[in-house]
This record gives sequence, structure tokens and C-alpha cells, in this order.
Amino acid sequence: MNYALIVIGGGPAGMLAAATAAAGGRPVLLLDKNEKLGKKLYLTGKGRCNVTNYGDLDDYLAHIVTNKKFLYSALKSFTNRQLITLLESLGLKTKVERGNRVFPRSDKSSDVIKALQKHLAVNKVEVRLHTPVKNIMLQEGRAAGVLLNDGQTIRAEKVLLATGGLSYRQTGSTGDGYRMALEAGHSLVPAQPALVPLVTAEAWVKDLQGLSLKNVAVQAAFNNKVLAEQSGEMLFTHFGVSGPVILSLSSYIKPPHLPARLSIDLKPALTFEQLDTRLQRDFNRYPAKHLKNSLDDLLPQKLIPVVLAQSGLAIHKPVIQLSKKERSRLVQTLKDLALTVTGPRPLNEAIITSGGVDVREINPSTMESKIIRGLYFAGEIIDVDALTGGYNLQIAFSTGYLAGLSAAASKNTGAGR
Repeated sequence: MNYALIVIGGGPAGMLAAATAAAGGRPVLLLDKNEKLGKKLYLTGKGRCNVTNYGDLDDYLAHIVTNKKFLYSALKSFTNRQLITLLESLGLKTKVERGNRVFPRSDKSSDVIKALQKHLAVNKVEVRLHTPVKNIMLQEGRAAGVLLNDGQTIRAEKVLLATGGLSYRQTGSTGDGYRMALEAGHSLVPAQPALVPLVTAEAWVKDLQGLSLKNVAVQAAFNNKVLAEQSGEMLFTHFGVSGPVILSLSSYIKPPHLPARLSIDLKPALTFEQLDTRLQRDFNRYPAKHLKNSLDDLLPQKLIPVVLAQSGLAIHKPVIQLSKKERSRLVQTLKDLALTVTGPRPLNEAIITSGGVDVREINPSTMESKIIRGLYFAGEIIDVDALTGGYNLQIAFSTGYLAGLSAAASKNTGAGR
């Protein structure tokens, strides 16, 4: 059988692309090497699946880290509201939570996958699992089908690559699509981890392992230039730091911006002067205590020795002996607890991959290759990434929809448009 379109990769981008392309009745084949569709999608949001974000387009553009202009057409062509409407038409009710994050009401990512599988079935997409693809067949500068690992060839008018990145390799994200794109003549921006925990140089972070801080403000800088700032929750680990704030900042801390400096404001709601007044009040309440026992109202017990050490203060120093200059150093540390980021954790621990197929070689209005006619891209394989909050999944759905729609509508005419 000669297919109108073969989609390689059964993640969110691939599933929506295939169903969209098949909606007009043309034969579409979806290939995935895994034993089931949406394997990585199943893990997202700790199994709850933060399927999109309810913010407007400006909000999306503000949260996209890499190549936001490239994504403008895709996000306009298939919005978060359209996605929610589609999912609800497929029987999946959604809810909006803190930060405009959208989840299935059931809190089950498996229900999102079931809805997308229903979308595939309704539009009569042929799905083949356990079917790894070796490469894309090219003929006279255009996509002509695929060659499977077992040597079988399948002909098609067009091919769409939606194989994901390199994070969570256990879900099948092993870089196959990068290799296929490279062999087809495309350029790749080197893959790097994004939304990933960070490794720090300071030994004292190990003493804080497992400590979670809420309502802190963290700034990342390189050579005294601010890279990004985030507020919220963070977590200390045996290797460094993690948590929502750190994951978001990690997307901005990439080579050559290493080593980077993290500045943690432990009390962002208070100015330097207000915090100094607060300390004086606490110290007046406990004049006979040592420093290590006088900060319980302000800090978690585990953090107190670290803050005092970074302030150059002895933990057994009586509060009554603290000078104004020493108190000022303590306030300074509370407002600027510094860490040195030496790098990210490995790519396989990242939520998403930054890097991929160079967007300059993809038509942003169609997601078609500018180099190979009839070859399309969607999702994480493209060099785009965003912060946490449902933005990355919406990018996958929007680029998948646009690629599928374009593949169904267009004819194989000249490349290099």
C-alpha cells in the first residue's frame, strides 16, 4: 500500500499529526518502536500529565526559551483552547490548577493517551508498534517512504519525523530521529539537557540533602550578567539543587554560561532593612541563646549551620555578643546564599532536550523541511524548548497539528521555499 503520510514516533506530536492528516480520509501510517503509544507522555507530570497551559499567546512566548519566533505560526494554528476542546470531545475532561496548568480531571496521564488513541481510531490511522525505522527513503530530493530495521520498505508520499529528543531514553527517546534527519541532509543543534537538576561545587549542599525551600527567589548569573530569575520552590540534593525553580533556571544555564552563580534569596518578601529589623527582634527575644538556637523562627533547623558558616559566624556565639557588622553579614547571606553551578545532571535525567533539528531549515508555517520535499518535523526533535507548566506539551501538540495539516493539504512541489 502506498500511504499519503508515514509518521515516525507515537508521542503527543506524532499522534496528533497522524490523526490530523488522516481526517480528510487519506491513508496515514503511524510507526513506533515501542510496545505502546505515548510512553513518555505516560510519565509526564508525575503520571498526572500537565497537558497544556491556559495562558494566552503572550504568556506562551514569555515562557519559551529557544526559538519562540519560529513557534508563532504553530501556536496560532492550534491553540491551547483548541486542544482542550478536542480532548473534551474525545471524552477527556480537564481542570485548571495553580499557574494555569491544565490537567485531566482524573489526574491520570493514561486517560490523555486513551483520548489520543481514540482520535487515531476515529480517523482510521493505521498504527504499527514494535516497528523501528532505519532511515527515510529519498527520491529526487523528496521523501518517498521509510526503510524498517527488518529490511522492509514502505512507500509514502510524505514522511513526518516526531521521534522526540534524548531525555528519558527508557521511553524510546534514543536520538533515532536526529540520525535520520542528519542523513537526510539536515543540520543539528547539539542536544543538551533542559529542565534538569543542577550540579554545584559547594560541599555543604550534601548536608542539606532532602531539604525543600518554599517561596524563595533564585537568580542565575554568569560573569556578573543575570541569565534568569525564578521564584517558588527548590530542593537540595546530594549533588546540588533541584525543584521547580531550579529546573526552569537550568534552561538558561548552558555552555558557554558555565560555571554559573546561583543567588538564593531566602526571604524575598523582606527588604534588607526589614530583615535586619526582624533579626533584631528575634535576638532581643532570645538574648541568652547561641546563634544556632536563635534562628528557628526564621529558618529550617537544617539550614541554620550552613547560613551561619557562610556568614562567617560561629554557631556557639552568644546572640548578645553579635555586632551590627556581623548581623549585617548574616542578613546579606540570607538575601544572597550563593552556589556555583558546574553543570547540569545527565541528559537522561532531563525532562526535555534542548537542541535538535535547526529551525532555519524548517518552514515555520508548515513544519516542512526546506531541504527535502515532503519531509516534516514535529515536537521535541526540533530545536525548541520552554519552561515547565504545560508549555512543552502544547508545543508538541501545536507543531504536530500544523505538520499533519500541512502534509495533508500540500503537494510535493519545490523545496527551499
